[in-house]
Amino acid sequence: MTERALDKTAACLLWQLFEIHSRLEDLNESWADLIGVTAPQWLILMAVSELEKGRGVSGDAIAKKLCVQSGFVTSQTKSLEKAGFLLRTPSAVDTRVVLMSMTEKALAAFDKLSKRRLSLNSTIVNGLDEKILADLNVALATVAKNVQQATQLLAIDVAFGLRERFVRPDD
Repeated sequence: MTERALDKTAACLLWQLFEIHSRLEDLNESWADLIGVTAPQWLILMAVSELEKGRGVSGDAIAKKLCVQSGFVTSQTKSLEKAGFLLRTPSAVDTRVVLMSMTEKALAAFDKLSKRRLSLNSTIVNGLDEKILADLNVALATVAKNVQQATQLLAIDVAFGLRERFVRPDD
């Protein structure tokens, strides 16, 4: 594949990923509305649900999963605690670390939505067999890692003021 063809194919992939991201944001907004939280709070609850394993999960682990700053997770989990969706307890190992776990209220809300979520998840992956999904997950993990690297490389350009290399000054 020529460099130009590869670039065109990569651009097509990136636009597909952008569209998927936008539509997933719409879904998350709707799920959040159903239980009376914001979309970012819904994502935090989803992350806690996936990561917790019955022993709580740190704000740093949630932030890493969602690719956000831990301070944002701290403020949002405090709001979720006030709303009765999360318990925040200091770690027995390190009291500086706060562990989050879902409350009965959150678990009940997730349980009420579970059949609909399962149905919509099936709709999302309709036509893809288990092998294709496994291969797609591996490929997307590679893309995610590469996007992270590209983000860091571009941040270096910005940090070193290399804008003039890419943008012509006005004549």
